[in-house]
Amino acid sequence: MSETEVPDNLRYTVEHEWIEKVGPGVVRVGITAYAQDQLGDVVFVQLPAVDDVVGKGESFAEVESTKSVSDIYGPLDGSIAAINDELDSSPELINSDPYGAGWLVEIVVGEDTDLGNLLEDMLDADGYRSVIGE
Repeated sequence: MSETEVPDNLRYTVEHEWIEKVGPGVVRVGITAYAQDQLGDVVFVQLPAVDDVVGKGESFAEVESTKSVSDIYGPLDGSIAAINDELDSSPELINSDPYGAGWLVEIVVGEDTDLGNLLEDMLDADGYRSVIGE
């Protein structure tokens, strides 16, 4: 198996989502290079609307590829602050740049939520590498 890109500055879930803190109480979420590689060519992405509520562990989006349709799960509780509109016309960005232009959504957590603790409870890069067998 070839080594998959797993940036050290991100947090991860066992469902193959990556999480990056982008502001106070705000995280950006996407799928990992490993996940997009397993999916194959992404042809369609169904994202939630801004202000939709996301629950930790609950499906909130779908990524459709030439191989299958996969649910995307909330890495934490919050609401959608932004969606990546570029994916409407260019879903292949998930394949070509999963950690950059291929991001999915930004989620804002409640004011009483300690985002730092939530992120610490997620997998770091080494933990995620062990999940994918690298």
